[in-house]
Amino acid sequence: MGSQTGGALHKQTLVWFVVAASQCVSVLACGSHYENAIEEFCLAKFRLVMQELDQKHWCSWEDTVELYGELTNCTYLVAQKMECYWPNRLVDEFFIRVHKHYFHDCSVSGRLLSDPPNRILGPFIVVPILVTLLMTALVVWRSKRSEGIV
Repeated sequence: MGSQTGGALHKQTLVWFVVAASQCVSVLACGSHYENAIEEFCLAKFRLVMQELDQKHWCSWEDTVELYGELTNCTYLVAQKMECYWPNRLVDEFFIRVHKHYFHDCSVSGRLLSDPPNRILGPFIVVPILVTLLMTALVVWRSKRSEGIV
């Protein structure tokens, strides 16, 4: 009984090893050819469109979401045509390079950083100042009125 279990375990381990090895070979086969293809087909178009877009709009998600989606879909379609897995390490590295070049100054939310309007910002400035002045006046008033304090 023990040898049958050990044999089955050995076969299962062997099957997993073969599957893992074939996955690795498939991913390695997609190396430089896949990387060159996404650079040539996907990044070239993205570069042209981003150059047409004013650089101050690069951080505006509304202006770049469609372009970014097309870039993502392009890397997926190229991977599918070349029978590569997607996403993979090369795609991750590709998008890291894209982000470092085009989106390095952008906020995490993808929105352009700007001050809120004065009607929102004003109360956040005025209220603490008024509370500080009121508390200071209250402390001074209580310190001058020392009668009745134990």
